[in-house]
Amino acid sequence: MSKPSLLHVIKSVLAAGIGVQSNKNREIDFEHGSLSSYLIVGFIATVLFILTIVSIVSLVTS
Repeated sequence: MSKPSLLHVIKSVLAAGIGVQSNKNREIDFEHGSLSSYLIVGFIATVLFILTIVSIVSLVTS
């Protein structure tokens, strides 16, 4: 199998983030994926999540 696409990396990070990553996808990630792409997408997803929560709390409390 070739290197996972960006869409696959994003789906894997989101699935792992909410705890529903399948064993098959996890194996593909570890065998064919590059650590740096998962770290970068994970970092971006985390920042977006935090900004979303901060925005929602800001709207509710104002």
